[in-house]
Amino acid sequence: MKLLVVCLGNICRSPMGEGALRARLGEAGLDGWVQVDSAGTSGHWHAGRSPDPRAVACARGHGVDISGQRARQLLVADFEEYDLILCADGDNLRDAQALAPAGLASRAVPWLPWAGITHSEVIPDPYYGDVKDFEHSWALIDAAAQVTVRRLSRREDSGIIPA
Repeated sequence: MKLLVVCLGNICRSPMGEGALRARLGEAGLDGWVQVDSAGTSGHWHAGRSPDPRAVACARGHGVDISGQRARQLLVADFEEYDLILCADGDNLRDAQALAPAGLASRAVPWLPWAGITHSEVIPDPYYGDVKDFEHSWALIDAAAQVTVRRLSRREDSGIIPA
């Protein structure tokens, strides 16, 4: 099983998502079964760069180290390689689906609604905000990561992976 977390630049939300998923998968003993990566729909701006220092500090504050990650752009080939592409917001979802090869657009999903997080449909981009904004995004990301891991560990429905 391969999961890809996607945001705009791959320096804030998606690296935190990758880190949160890896941590929760490890806690559940699924880290050998599920592979996780992250990318940006406009990753060319930051390709090769480390996550935003505020994202690194936020994740570190929650016991997760994302400092070794490097930004990359979402690729057409990712739709062949990843089973599920978890998008941070509607713009990322539209951009990802527009990039998808024929028949694979359904692999990209809005992460929070897919995870059943009902009080928010998007993970807000904290880039232009402050520590409080990063913490808010982290709370949503970690909640989605926890639900994602529960869904994968229970395989509670056949719709985990879109067709």
